[in-house]
Amino acid sequence: MDDKQIVDLYFERNEAAIKETEQKYGKYCYAIAYNILQDRGDSEECVNDTYLNAWNAMPPQRPNRLATFLGRITRNLSLNRYAQKTAEKRGGHATELALDELAECIPSGEGDPTDELVLREAINRFLRELPRVSRVVFLQRYWYFRSIKAIAADADMSENAVKVMLHRVRERFLHFLEKEGIAL
Repeated sequence: MDDKQIVDLYFERNEAAIKETEQKYGKYCYAIAYNILQDRGDSEECVNDTYLNAWNAMPPQRPNRLATFLGRITRNLSLNRYAQKTAEKRGGHATELALDELAECIPSGEGDPTDELVLREAINRFLRELPRVSRVVFLQRYWYFRSIKAIAADADMSENAVKVMLHRVRERFLHFLEKEGIAL
């Protein structure tokens, strides 16, 4: 079943939409959740919550790309769950390490919503300017929270090469934001 048909099922309030979503995007959503949470049970729960949130969001929303829509919901739910879990205990979890790596490049987030929109557009421009390999590695690390080891294996690179590439892209990103006049 294609995405348009699945979205139509949501709009018809047909429960088959959940089944079709799970069949087509269940593994994708689980991978996103697991990369962030590193916990099977929590990941499965976030995926189930993704289906509920999608059900509640459609209608009125009609996503152009269902995978992106579901991925964003899963990622946000997983990050919220991660924040709850780590509020009590701190550790060297992969998600925390990735967020720490980006900390110097990300504005505080304490501005008006217009600032957030400007930042989002700037990030999209920056990503479009990157060579494909750099963009994929950057997104794998900071959007999907994949480990350096997993990224290196997928990209057929050494872990050190991935670390160096990420460091250079973060520096480039920092300079890009400064050039754009976005305060950090």
